[in-house]
Amino acid sequence: MNYRHAFHAGNVADVFKHAVLCRILSYLTEKQSAFRVIDTHAGAGLYDLSSAEAQRGGEWQAGIGRLMAAVAAGELPERAAALLKPYLDVIGALNERGALKVYPGSPALTRAFLRGDDRLIACEVEPKAEVQLERHLRHDGRIKVIAIDGWTAMTAYVPPPERRGLVLVDPPFEEEADFHRLSHTLGLAHRKWPTGIYALWYPIKGRGEADALAKRVRKLGIAKVLRAELLVSPVKDQSRLNGSGLIVINPPWTLEGDLQALLPVLARLLAREPGSGSVRIDWLAREAAPTAPRKPVA
Repeated sequence: MNYRHAFHAGNVADVFKHAVLCRILSYLTEKQSAFRVIDTHAGAGLYDLSSAEAQRGGEWQAGIGRLMAAVAAGELPERAAALLKPYLDVIGALNERGALKVYPGSPALTRAFLRGDDRLIACEVEPKAEVQLERHLRHDGRIKVIAIDGWTAMTAYVPPPERRGLVLVDPPFEEEADFHRLSHTLGLAHRKWPTGIYALWYPIKGRGEADALAKRVRKLGIAKVLRAELLVSPVKDQSRLNGSGLIVINPPWTLEGDLQALLPVLARLLAREPGSGSVRIDWLAREAAPTAPRKPVA
């Protein structure tokens, strides 16, 4: 799968991925202690929706374009609108009122949540994207842009000095081996930093690779693993992107409930055809609740 992001910025996968990212970032800001985000495949940071790449496929129109239109029309349930507000506020701040010309990638979204002592490491190895990323994020002392392979970055910068934060892994999936790299490198990183939050994004064309990834993650023996998937069409035609998923390690305690309220709304709104969207939210691993001590029998 060739996923040059300039062609796909703001599409359905981005809306899903970035809405969840902003929920996690919102949670991290609830505590006073500083946090660090490590964005392993950061991309260019900002995307011009009027560019030739974005216009060629027009994918953003079925993604963020459709969502913004629904918000403007007041079509979202109250709780879903509240959950999306931090994400949409960042987009609104980058665009003129009533216009949608620029879409923020994950580094730009993350920057909007950083406080004075919080930090972002944005990693991008592709030279052109790295130059653009450096330009978009320059003059911000809280952010370091590093030209490094994302798979190397997953283990190179953990644990962070802050001991709290998120590793966002959003590979381009240009090679079949990327699914295997995702689970393997997660295992290595988690052994170094078992208390960190990890959010791993993956595309869904058919069920085979996504289900195999879930099995490998289960075998890692990690205690708390939440899976969320948003499909906009059934997986009958595996030649196209039918949806995407996120595997979240050590998810915030509020995340499952947030996704249960939010993702069905997005699936209905962003489905390719009426009724063709679907959602999966489940636990690949979950710590058992502590059992209460038994009272002695009289």
